[in-house]
Amino acid sequence: MSSPLDIYHKVFNNIEKVMKGQSASVRKLLAAFASGGHVLLEDVPGTGKTTLAKALALSVDARFKRIQFTPDLLPSDILGVSIFSQKDHEFHFHQGPVFTNILLADEINRASPRTQSALLEAMSEAQVSIDGQLRRLETLFFVIATQNPVESRGTYPLPEAQMDRFAMRFSLGYVPADKEVELLAAQGQNHPIDAIGACVSLDDIVLLKKHVSAIRVSMELMRYIVDIVGATRSASGVDLGASPRASLALMKAAQALALFDDLEFVTPEHIQEIAAPIIAHRMVMDPQARFAGLTAESIIAEILKTVKVPI
Repeated sequence: MSSPLDIYHKVFNNIEKVMKGQSASVRKLLAAFASGGHVLLEDVPGTGKTTLAKALALSVDARFKRIQFTPDLLPSDILGVSIFSQKDHEFHFHQGPVFTNILLADEINRASPRTQSALLEAMSEAQVSIDGQLRRLETLFFVIATQNPVESRGTYPLPEAQMDRFAMRFSLGYVPADKEVELLAAQGQNHPIDAIGACVSLDDIVLLKKHVSAIRVSMELMRYIVDIVGATRSASGVDLGASPRASLALMKAAQALALFDDLEFVTPEHIQEIAAPIIAHRMVMDPQARFAGLTAESIIAEILKTVKVPI
């Protein structure tokens, strides 16, 4: 049986065959995946958001579904629907794409708020209520959602409640020129994603998640996490700071990073590395501060400079 570190490296290296120059993004994605959180990839078109999600799904021998969000998408298109059978005169439930292990919600902000909210219970509780009946989702249920931040026509901004359900939000950005040249060369005839296959099993991922939760976090570092998150609630230019759910997500993601670094305990550096992707999207900025050019990421950077680091 592979060790947790071997499992991480297998998946990481498999994804890197497709995602050139995106090591930091792959590390963040796997930190969320291994710690049980969901991810929102927010970037302009063409940066590889969907490709990254597919590369992860193909690397794991698990069920994968994709939903292309559109304005006419209904909640039943995500959750499923009961259909009356003429044969036995009974209603039979037909599962929607949410009943899977890895779900790609592509361009999630193109669907109506009603449809977006259909994912809320699933993402938070790993269950859905349909026709008055509670239905459990898979043991491993991971949502990767994408959205384009620069396009507003035909889109519906995600409400704060749903943003808080995502453990992490980050952008891929543009790769360096030399890596973009490698990307062009690699896709001259075939897309590299067509050549990768599953390198780990579902049981391997369950084992990885189990070892992540066993990584030690000292009481001093727990207080450090709470102080960082708490500072967002009183920061100038912020109308609404991050919730306690952010503190929990930050601790779990830091545990995953420690495991990836072959450590048995979390360090302050792990918390600092992942703080902005975990916290920034949960903060509601004051309109005037936003107009002045202040961002949630810049506020978090200042908080990390001022909050005392445990020795």
